[in-house]
Amino acid sequence: MKIFSAEQIKAWDEYTMREEPITSEQLMERAAGRCFAWVVAQFPSQSSFTVCCGKGNNGGDGLVIARLLAQQGKTVSVYVLEFGYLGTPDFQLNLSRLHQFSQVSIRFVQSVDQLPVFDSTTPVIDALYGTGLNRGLEGISAAFVQQINASGCVCISIDLPSGLFADRSSVLHPVVKATYTLCLQSYKLAMLMPENDVYLGQVHLLDIGLHPGFYEYSHSKFELQLLDDIRALKPTRTKSAHKGNFGHALLVSGQLGKMGAAVLAAKGALRSGLGLLTCQVPAAGLNILQTAVPEAMCSVDTQQDYISQLPKNLSIFQSIGVGPGIGTKAETIAVLDELLSSFTKPIVIDADALNGLALHSSLLTKILKGSVLTPHPKEFERLFGKCDNDFERLQKAIDKSIHYQVFIVLKGRHTQIACPDGSLFFNGSGNSGMATGGMGDVLTGILTGLMAQEMPVQSAVRLGVYLHGLAGNLAAHALSEPALLPSDLIDHLGAAWLALD
Repeated sequence: MKIFSAEQIKAWDEYTMREEPITSEQLMERAAGRCFAWVVAQFPSQSSFTVCCGKGNNGGDGLVIARLLAQQGKTVSVYVLEFGYLGTPDFQLNLSRLHQFSQVSIRFVQSVDQLPVFDSTTPVIDALYGTGLNRGLEGISAAFVQQINASGCVCISIDLPSGLFADRSSVLHPVVKATYTLCLQSYKLAMLMPENDVYLGQVHLLDIGLHPGFYEYSHSKFELQLLDDIRALKPTRTKSAHKGNFGHALLVSGQLGKMGAAVLAAKGALRSGLGLLTCQVPAAGLNILQTAVPEAMCSVDTQQDYISQLPKNLSIFQSIGVGPGIGTKAETIAVLDELLSSFTKPIVIDADALNGLALHSSLLTKILKGSVLTPHPKEFERLFGKCDNDFERLQKAIDKSIHYQVFIVLKGRHTQIACPDGSLFFNGSGNSGMATGGMGDVLTGILTGLMAQEMPVQSAVRLGVYLHGLAGNLAAHALSEPALLPSDLIDHLGAAWLALD
C-alpha cells in the first residue's frame, strides 16, 4: 500500500472530483458518511456526542457527521474554533445545514473561557484539523487540544489527531490523544512512526471511494507492505527439488554464555526453506548447537569461548549471516573484517557485528553492495549518530542505504526497510510481544536462509521481515503478547508460510 504525502492526498481528492466527476461537497458527504457509519456501529446505544470543528474541510467533515447524528435522533454539541475567517465554502454550507436541528447546539470558541467543559461519558469527535496542518498549534488551538486530552472522554479523531503533522515530526507540539483515529482512504506517514503511537489510539482505515486511477499512476517512495503484497514474493518449489536447490548458508554466531543467539538464528534459518546450514561456533558451543539444532552442521572454532576464524572455503555458501551473540573481541572483529574482504556475495549483518562496525567505522566501506544491516534503534544510533525524532531517523536510514548501497532493516514497530534505490517499505506485521531479546536473532536466520535461495535481495528482505512479524502475530494470538518468546515465533513460522498460500 502506497503512503502518500498530504499534498498528494489533496491531489487525489481533486483527481477524484475531476474524473468521477463529483463535487467537493459530495465528496465530503461521502467521507463523513463513512465516519458516521463507523461511529454509530461502534457506539450503537450512545445518545449524545460532542463534535469539535475547525473551519477547514476537516471541520466540514465534523459538521456533516453532526448532522447525520442529529438525523438519527442523537443530541449533538458542536464547538467551532474561530480562526478569524469564514472557513471553506463546504464548511460554511454544512454549518448552515445544521441550524434546522433543534437537538444540535452550536457554540463558537474565541477565547479560553469559552472552551467546552466536557462530560466524560460523551464521546468527542475531533475534527479541528486534518492533514493540511503546516505549523504547530498554539494559543487557543493548543488550549482546545489540551482541554480534550484532559477530559477523560473517548475521542474519535477524523483522519489524523488534531495537531499531528502528516509528513513531519510533531515532537514538542500539542496533539490530541485519540482513542480511535478514522483514517480516510490511505495511511499517513505520521501513523507509521513510533513517536506518534501515544496520539493515534486504534487506527481504522476507511475507504471513502477516491478514484483508483490516481493510486495506480502516482509514485510514492514509501509503502506499507501487507499480506497480499508479500504473497507474490513467496518462492516456488518444484516437486523434484532436492536440498541442493535451496542453498547452503553459513551463520557466524555465538560465544560463551550467548549460544542461545546462535541457536535461535539457526532455527530461524532452517524454517526459511533453506537447503543446508553450517554454523561457525566456538568450541564451547558445539554440543549446545548440535543438541538444540541437530539439522545444522557445525564448523568448530579453534578458540573455546569465542569466534576467531572462518571456514576455509567460503565459496560453497550462497549467503552468510554474522553477528548474533559473537561479542566484540578484537579477534572476532578481525573475522568480520576478513569476511567483508573475502566473501563475494551480499551478507546479513546483525547484533554484535553491527556494534563492531560502529567501533571500527572504516569497515563500513568494505560492505558489499546489496548486503543487509538489521539494527534496532540503539544500534542504528551507534552506527550513524543520534536523531532528534523518528522522521529524522527515517531519512537518515534512507540516506545511508543509498550511500553504502545496502538494505537497512530498522527494527521496531512497523520495521522499516530502506533500499539502495531510495525507496522504503514499512512492515505491516508484528506486535509489541516481539520486543524481547532474541527476536532479532531469529530474523537474521530467516533473512540469511532466504538469501541463500538466491532470491533478489529486496524480495528476500521484504518476505523475511513480514514472515517474522506474521509468525509473531500467530504466536501472540495463541499465547498472548506478554508471554511471547522467540522460540514461540519459530514454532509458528510454518503457519506463517501457510498463510501465504
